[in-house]
Amino acid sequence: MPRPEVLDRIKEAEQEADDIVAEAEEYREERIAEARERADEIREEVEQEAEATAEERLEDAREDIESEREELIAEGEEARAELEEQAAGREDEVVDYVIDLFEEAVHAQT
Repeated sequence: MPRPEVLDRIKEAEQEADDIVAEAEEYREERIAEARERADEIREEVEQEAEATAEERLEDAREDIESEREELIAEGEEARAELEEQAAGREDEVVDYVIDLFEEAVHAQT
């Protein structure tokens, strides 16, 4: 084979190799870009899920707090009613006691 022909074939082979490398680099860059994009999508999905979970937990906690609050109010109202009932039952006793104290004070002054 004549030299110029061999030289041309070598140049063609080098050009083919350069084209293959350039194509492979382009493919690699596309894959990297796609992977980054997918990673961003996944990160966004995870952040949204985490936010939704946090909101759900917060709402559950608020419901628990409200339930406990209502329970405490009911217990307080019940205790108040019992105290009022006890106090109402002792009104006569208290009135008698106050009258006795008053009479003792009056007698003590005379």
